[in-house]
Amino acid sequence: MSELRKDPVTGRWVIISTERRKRPTDFRLESVRLAPDSACPFCEGHEEMTPRELLAHGRNGTAPDTPGWTLRVIPNQFPVLRVEGTLDRQAEGLFDKMNGIGAHEVIIESPKHEETLATLEAEAVEQVLWAAAARVQDLKRDHRFRYIIIFKNHGAAAGASLEHSHSQLIALPIVPREVRDEVDGARGHYETKERCVFCDILRQEMADTRRLIAENADMVAVAPYAPRFPFETWILPRRHQALFEEAPRHEYAALARLLGDILRRMNKALRMPPFNLLIHSAPVGEATGEYYHWHVEIIPKLTKVAGFEWATGFYLNPVAPEEAAQVLRDVRP
Repeated sequence: MSELRKDPVTGRWVIISTERRKRPTDFRLESVRLAPDSACPFCEGHEEMTPRELLAHGRNGTAPDTPGWTLRVIPNQFPVLRVEGTLDRQAEGLFDKMNGIGAHEVIIESPKHEETLATLEAEAVEQVLWAAAARVQDLKRDHRFRYIIIFKNHGAAAGASLEHSHSQLIALPIVPREVRDEVDGARGHYETKERCVFCDILRQEMADTRRLIAENADMVAVAPYAPRFPFETWILPRRHQALFEEAPRHEYAALARLLGDILRRMNKALRMPPFNLLIHSAPVGEATGEYYHWHVEIIPKLTKVAGFEWATGFYLNPVAPEEAAQVLRDVRP
């Protein structure tokens, strides 16, 4: 049986169609298996193969770009946008364009090739979050940037070009449409009800519990009511806060613990799936503190986006979020 559900933040509709799982091509499990790679540029000892580091953790007084680190941040060797230059926006009638100003950085999460966020100790995952926040704070000083996205592609099917576990930051001169839709939806909810829509989601999901997956003192993981993809999971801080990079230290520690827990549950239930991880934070310089709420989205790559989705903007999801939450709750990672 199918049903349409509306996302309470963006107003986007999805179709939950459990019948689709009867088609073997519409739901697949593809495992990510990491193998040693002597030519990997992200492994410890290969520092000369990467651009010069911007940040490193773990060294005790040794020189930059040498072994001994536990985490490195480097410029992306093949950036989608570049820092150099002056932001120049032009219009040709209906058509706008600007030059490719931005920043593109890589967080190498561990010196060991076969470690992942699911296998790292919580303290090491927290270190990744701290590094991301530090880089966002630094990039925000550049007045050309309007949004900084933090994301992770795990596995080739999720877009990763290198196996070695890493995350990325891209600073943009504009606010992306997906983020703008979230911000505008949250603002509209606040103007109507004088409450944060994400806080309302947390209250309702905590009371209902059918889509609740796991929680700790500071963070809650849920299967969203209208998920675009099977086993899509959100992690939200209990405390209202618009900016990821301004979270207090104990919230990064709590997020690290819960993030590792959720990824281990997915690995066991879904056989080590490829996934995308996104950190949604408020745009740079916008007064969104009253109504926006930063959060993490984890999207396992289990289905394909095809013509219907591109033509309509609707997503077809073959797994109800209540079922996905139950599966992940029942896992003992």
